[in-house]
Amino acid sequence: MDFIGANILSIQQFERGDIDKVFSVADSMKPYAQRQRATRVLDGAILGNMFFEASTRTRVSFGSAFNLLGGAVRETTGFESSALSKGESLYDTARVLSGYSDVICMRHPQEGSVSEFAKASRVPVINGGDGANEHPTQALLDLYTIRHELISKGRQIDGLRIAMIGDLKHGRTVHSLSQLLCLYKNIHVSLVSPKELAMPEYLVEALREAGHTIVISEELTASISQVDIAYSTRIQEERFQTKAEADLYRGRFRLNQSIYTEFCEPNTVIMHPLPRDSRAEANEIDSDLDGNPNLAIFRQADNGVLVRMALFTLVLDVVHLVEKSAYDVPWFSGHRH
Repeated sequence: MDFIGANILSIQQFERGDIDKVFSVADSMKPYAQRQRATRVLDGAILGNMFFEASTRTRVSFGSAFNLLGGAVRETTGFESSALSKGESLYDTARVLSGYSDVICMRHPQEGSVSEFAKASRVPVINGGDGANEHPTQALLDLYTIRHELISKGRQIDGLRIAMIGDLKHGRTVHSLSQLLCLYKNIHVSLVSPKELAMPEYLVEALREAGHTIVISEELTASISQVDIAYSTRIQEERFQTKAEADLYRGRFRLNQSIYTEFCEPNTVIMHPLPRDSRAEANEIDSDLDGNPNLAIFRQADNGVLVRMALFTLVLDVVHLVEKSAYDVPWFSGHRH
C-alpha cells in the first residue's frame, strides 16, 4: 500500500506488511503520546474532523493525535450544525471543506458515505465509521492492542483464540477486526450473539476461507473458557428502529469478576471498543473488573492515539521528519499511567 496521500476507507486496503508498518510507526509515537517529547512536524496543517454521528473517543482521539503532531483541528459535529441539514450534497461539502483542510476524518451514519465523500475530496480522507459498515482505525488499534497484550505473555497474533461477544450484526468494530484477522494464520474465533444479531455471513465465510476455525454460539460462559481475548461489544441501539427493540437484547452477555474467575483462563484479556453500556439493564462489563490487570479497555483507548498518529504521519509523508522537529517537554512529570 502506498500510504502517501491515500484515503483510509476500508480495512480491505491493508496487507499484512502494511499492518506491520503502521504498528512500527505507532510504536515510535509513544514518547509523544505520553508527553515525554513533543513534535511540531505538522505545524500549520489542519485536520477537518467531521462527525455527523455521535462520538466521544474517536473524535477526540483523532483530534488529540493531530494536535500531538503539532497540527490544528477544526470540527463539525452533528447534521444540525452543518450545511447538510440545508440539503447540501456530500459532493459539495467535500469540495468545500477539503479546501480548508490538509486531511479529513469523517464519521457518518450511512454505509458507503465516507467513500462517496472521499471521491470529491481534494485531500486524504480517513473513515471514522460509516454506519454499520466499517471502522478501520478502530480495527487497527484493536489489533495493535491484541498484539501488545499477547507479546507481554510471550504470544503472537498467529494462533490467537478470540471470542467476539454481543451485537455482531451491527458492530462495525468487529466487522473490520474480522477482516483484519483474515491476514493472519490459525485463528480460533468464537462468535457469541443472539441469532438475530449474528455476524454477517460474508464475514464468517471470509474467516473460514482464511483457514480459521469458527464457532457460533449463544452461550457466553462456554465460549470464553479457552480464549486469549474476550472482545465485548455494545448493543448498537442507534441501529435499531426503536429503543424497545434494542432492549430485547440488552444485558444478554454480561461479564463480571465472578464469571471471569469461574470461566476464563487466568490471563484472558478483556477488550471493548467503548463506550461500554454501564446502565443496570445492560452492564456489559461490570465495574468490578476495573481492578483486573487483564482489563485492557483503557489501554485500548490509549492505543487509538498512537495508531492515528501513525496514520497521519504516513498519509502526510512526515514519518522521517517527526524526530527532526522534536524537543523535550519541560513540564513532563513522568507520572502518566
